[in-house]
Amino acid sequence: MGVQCPTTTCPPPVPAGGIEFFEGTLASTTDVDSARVFDTTLRDGEQAPRTSFSYDEKRAIAATLDDMGTHVIEAGFPVNSDAEFEAVSDIAASTNTTVCGLARVVDKDVEAALDSGVEMVHVFASTSDVQLEDSMHATREEVVERSVAAVERVTEAGATAMFSPMDATRTDEDYLAEVVEAVSEAGVDWINIPDTCGVATPARFAELVTTVDEHTDARIDVHTHDDFGMASANAVAGFEAGADQAQVSVNGIGERAGNAAYEEVVMTVESVYGVDTGIDTTRITELSRAVEEYSDVPVPANKPIVGDNAFAHESGIHAAGVIENSDTFEPGVMTPEMVGATREFVLGKHTGTNSVRKRLEDSGFEPTDDEVREITRRVKDYGAEKNRVTTTDLERFAREAGVAREETEVSA
Repeated sequence: MGVQCPTTTCPPPVPAGGIEFFEGTLASTTDVDSARVFDTTLRDGEQAPRTSFSYDEKRAIAATLDDMGTHVIEAGFPVNSDAEFEAVSDIAASTNTTVCGLARVVDKDVEAALDSGVEMVHVFASTSDVQLEDSMHATREEVVERSVAAVERVTEAGATAMFSPMDATRTDEDYLAEVVEAVSEAGVDWINIPDTCGVATPARFAELVTTVDEHTDARIDVHTHDDFGMASANAVAGFEAGADQAQVSVNGIGERAGNAAYEEVVMTVESVYGVDTGIDTTRITELSRAVEEYSDVPVPANKPIVGDNAFAHESGIHAAGVIENSDTFEPGVMTPEMVGATREFVLGKHTGTNSVRKRLEDSGFEPTDDEVREITRRVKDYGAEKNRVTTTDLERFAREAGVAREETEVSA
């Protein structure tokens, strides 16, 4: 876990070995004082095409998120169906963290969310002209009126009110300011800034966060989509610009290309910025695997943090360096143990002698230098034919080459 820096100038994180991994051009980072995590796996994540969580799966994901210390869990859209209402209600009643329900700026939506027992109600309305005209079919004036009424109803009921001007990054700036000021006067607690169609870039999104902050006393939350692969970067840019919280989903699942990934945003602020989120990061891999199974959305091998290749090494130069000191070709400020993963040395076309020797010794062999070179040649040739080199293959190569095994004591 990182330790939040109490000073105004936070030095770059230094791991236990005492080596600073942010030297030269990265000798300092933009300050991030704190970072709250709002998980929307059970709401926006479930909106990923062809994804549906069962009641038990929702409860299991929520329980893990709760145990890990996630700050807010958006459990669903209560008005959507009786089953959805029941799941949201049960999650709200069984978790210690803040549970949120989604609602349009429509009376029945807001009442359903309040009746479900959630502590936070997330109301939203389209604010971009294209969505106003062709999706919401409402005028700008009607949206302001309905948004204010929805926020007032939530606050009147004693729940925490969050308001989202949907499609904020494609909304006229003057109108966005008008809506934000109106709901702020109505007592909204949180303004969420959604990049609904994933068109933001980090610098421009940071500017938008700063602009919205100038028009409200409410706390700022951000919600970013990954249409151009910038969702996590935009979420972090939001923190840099002063946002208190980012909405994320496990494995980045969600509408279209998905959302900012829980694991990427959490580990970036923990490891790169040195901010203690309070989240138990050692369960991140476990959580990722569960969501992968329940959502039926495969995690790519090269996915940051949780992909099979995230802490895997095949290249001879890299593997040799990592065997000597893992900080040579890994971030240093993030280890596999921090996210509940394990390091792997993969055998294949690019494997070097150091990796082969280590794997042989781990399997109980005592190879000579010549034998290591011979086995390495066989591994490279086998891997070059697009074969996956397993431990069984390695041991077969060793036996065929006559490599001696370590002597073991045999009990009488």
